[in-house]
Amino acid sequence: MNSVLPLTEARNKFAELIDEASKMFARFTITRNGKPEAVIMSKDEYDALIDTIEILSNPDTMASIRRGEKDVKAGRVKPLEDVIKDLGL
Repeated sequence: MNSVLPLTEARNKFAELIDEASKMFARFTITRNGKPEAVIMSKDEYDALIDTIEILSNPDTMASIRRGEKDVKAGRVKPLEDVIKDLGL
């Protein structure tokens, strides 16, 4: 859920917005003079977004993901049960 609020309204409801963002994963776009200026979101959602950006910007990680996708499409996969047996777990 993403709501758009003017700065004055966000200022008046700041504690409520923080509670809603942290407990309900709501997002709020804050505007100033009708222009988007900031976003309020939960810390967990922010951390996940930063992690995703870091993964997408790492060429080695992206190359590994692409190789894995090709392996799956080519059927070069092993059932989880076989991996667990091979690991002796």
